[in-house]
Amino acid sequence: MFENLNSWEFIALLLLALLIFGERLPKVISDGMRMLRNLRAMATNATGDLSRELGTDIKLEDLNPKAFVRKHLLSEEDEAALRKPLTGLYDDLKGELNTVNKLGADAKANVNAMAATPGGATSSTASPAPSAARFDDAT
Repeated sequence: MFENLNSWEFIALLLLALLIFGERLPKVISDGMRMLRNLRAMATNATGDLSRELGTDIKLEDLNPKAFVRKHLLSEEDEAALRKPLTGLYDDLKGELNTVNKLGADAKANVNAMAATPGGATSSTASPAPSAARFDDAT
């Protein structure tokens, strides 16, 4: 919940809470924790009621409509039929990616071999780069 806050921001929030709530801060924290426990208990009871009504085991993650349809309405054969075209595309893409990686590794090996050979692509008697032209400003 607080993973985006660094330590200084967290300390500043604690000081701000202390200034706003003062002596009531421990009571506010305990009330907030009690509310969270009640919400969790309500969610657990709701999923238990749904499980009893539908006759299947439902977890909180299953309440996502996509996951619910996939788990409870589609048979394994239907799901396999839906995944079959995508699986073929995935396999083709994976094969192409492996080919590209292999070609890249071969090219890297060739470049390293050329750089290691003396007198390869670079020469030691290269002429210096021409100096930049100078322009006089007449104004």
